[in-house]
Amino acid sequence: MLIKDKTIKREIILEIISSIKQKKELNSISDEFVQNQLYEYLIKNTKAVPYLTKPKSKEYKLIVKEIRSILRRVYGLFRSGEETKKRKELVDSLNSVSSQKTIITQILETHSSTKERLTIYDKLYTKIFTITKKPKTIIDLGSGINPFSVPLMKLKELKYYAYDISQEEMDSLNTFFTFLHTKNSQFKGKAEMLDLLHFSTLPKADICFLFKMTDVLDKGKGHTTTEEIVKRIPSKFVVISFATRTMSGKKMTAPRRKWMEWMCTRLQYKYTIIEFPNEIFYVIEK
Repeated sequence: MLIKDKTIKREIILEIISSIKQKKELNSISDEFVQNQLYEYLIKNTKAVPYLTKPKSKEYKLIVKEIRSILRRVYGLFRSGEETKKRKELVDSLNSVSSQKTIITQILETHSSTKERLTIYDKLYTKIFTITKKPKTIIDLGSGINPFSVPLMKLKELKYYAYDISQEEMDSLNTFFTFLHTKNSQFKGKAEMLDLLHFSTLPKADICFLFKMTDVLDKGKGHTTTEEIVKRIPSKFVVISFATRTMSGKKMTAPRRKWMEWMCTRLQYKYTIIEFPNEIFYVIEK
């Protein structure tokens, strides 16, 4: 890693990444994502660089503490260790139960966003696919556990690519995708770890989902990052969603995102809005 004119040895970076991930709730995040957050931190705090080789110093411990804080904001907002454990147990039970639909519902209930969508998934996918036509390939960026809703899409032939930063979630999704493939050979799914802020290529797709991700991407600093990612996504349609309630549950006075509408107009993208009580979706045609 190069910070200004100083090269930091790989083993030093790996050591601090290991220290950062010693907390149970952070240990499944990809090393690459942690390294990228560390790099951004050090670029802004160059005086911290000399302390990377002094793990017993208070300055080193401060670096670890602050990176953990960043990771919790980005990664831990809707996740918990107990929910992850329960989800894995449910996924592992899919082959041994008669009612897979019940298990899938229980899996979706382990995450706040997907739990909220349980009552709208059928209508949501019907409305999206009415606009886009039935897709053959879907990309889901920052997917979380949304791909467990694939059966609710009612698509027979489908390739589904899910990306997020948690190895545990990607492992569970790959187990689930294998299960779906045994039930329907025309379904193929793949889940991989990916840092959306640092990706090179993605598979071509008909639709890309970007659900409740723009705040994470933009970090309160304008919307340039979201715009660049939308432009780079190799799909005709991008579906972006936003919460319409605050974290305390209060209804937002202006749930529509005018900046998103202005961006689409400027880039000459068509867009259609789909609204539900807790979430608003922009179906963007590039």
